[in-house]
Amino acid sequence: MLSKRVIACLDVRDGKLAKSIKFVNTKDIGDPVEKAREYYLDGLDELVFYDITASSDRRNIMLDVVEKVAAEVFIPLSVGGGVRSVGDASDLRLAGAEKINVNTAAVERPELISECAAAIGAQNVVLSMDIKQVEINSHQPSGYEIVTHGGRTATGLDALQWATEGEQLGAGELVVNSIDADGTLDGYEVKLTRMLSEAVRIPVVASGGAGKPEHLRDVLVAGKADAALVASMVHYGTYRVSELKAYLHGEGIKVRRSW
Repeated sequence: MLSKRVIACLDVRDGKLAKSIKFVNTKDIGDPVEKAREYYLDGLDELVFYDITASSDRRNIMLDVVEKVAAEVFIPLSVGGGVRSVGDASDLRLAGAEKINVNTAAVERPELISECAAAIGAQNVVLSMDIKQVEINSHQPSGYEIVTHGGRTATGLDALQWATEGEQLGAGELVVNSIDADGTLDGYEVKLTRMLSEAVRIPVVASGGAGKPEHLRDVLVAGKADAALVASMVHYGTYRVSELKAYLHGEGIKVRRSW
């Protein structure tokens, strides 16, 4: 049985660590490089870096910030925001990213997933999906819709359909970002995470809503996620990464020891 992963997410805006609630009311809360180093030294399994306004501003990701973060951590670094081409993916790899996250541009041009998988390996291509719950209808039979441009644009695309298509196109991992749960600290969207985890064979990372250790347990067990992404609960110092992993170990969940 593979170990479950604890992943910290650095949402970066204009080079500063930022945090939002349901993708709005975004506030700057610190230095992403300092936080990256802190979490790495405390036993973090993986780090995700999102340039959260690159797509909406229609610009390239800030490579200098990625390079600074990569220089401080020696764990897998996954980076996304504004990745529109194989060239963008290659630039991020050269800057120190191990995995490349595609989101908005992949919805607009799905073949981007296949192109990146062919160029850098499927295991290094992550399909990041921003998802909002909607009324079940003929276009979104799962009751969940994909949104893009940092939560600003509804697509009409069904989340379950997009997850399975993304896997078929060559994505090696899914990140399930629940907009409804984002920043609430009320827990992950377990139903959504389980639905997608059962529909694909690639690893699924649950994102959005973590507020206490029990939430990680719930999404890793009941939600069948392969990894749990945390942000506010560690950014504000409520919990340490090592505390979360120790708790999960105590609950009988296999994790890499870091305490």
